[in-house]
Order: sequence, then C-alpha cells, then structure tokens
Amino acid sequence: MARPMSKSEIAAALAEAVGITKKQGAIVLDTLAQLAYKNAKNSFTFPGVGKLVLVNRKARKGRNPKTGEIINIPAKKVVKFRVAKAAKDAILGKK
Repeated sequence: MARPMSKSEIAAALAEAVGITKKQGAIVLDTLAQLAYKNAKNSFTFPGVGKLVLVNRKARKGRNPKTGEIINIPAKKVVKFRVAKAAKDAILGKK
C-alpha cells in the first residue's frame, strides 16, 4: 500500500498546480487549517471535500472489555468530518 502524502509534498503539488512557491503553498495549507480550527464550532465546509462539524454526544452506558463491568460514559463534544458527495463519487466512482 502506498504511503500518504506529507505536508511538504502536498504543499509542493499545490504550488506547482497554482504557480506559486513551495513556501507559499505551505502558508496556504497552514491558513486553511487555522480557518478550519477557528470555524469548526459553526461547521467548516471545504467545498468538494467535506465538512467539519461539532457534535454533542449523549451520555451512555458502556462495558469494560476486561472485567465486563458496566460503566457510565459522560456526554461530550466531538469533532466529526462528513465527506462530500462529490469526493465520494470521485474516489469510489459513481454507482
């Protein structure tokens, strides 16, 4: 299996495609990440790729797999990424 692209490889590919320097490509990636972190509470949409959303999980009961003891898991907020339909179709192919 191929390894995932590193940040510098993504920045270089972005720079080549747009016609900017690799350093500027890295700045674009950092800025996009900072925007996503800042706006994730209201949901952040990356067009054509997906959406970051903040979801409230309810409290629930779980089980300790080692002892079998039932435990209470408290409510908490989690960040989820929902993949866009366009991304699914491009990666998996249309059904």
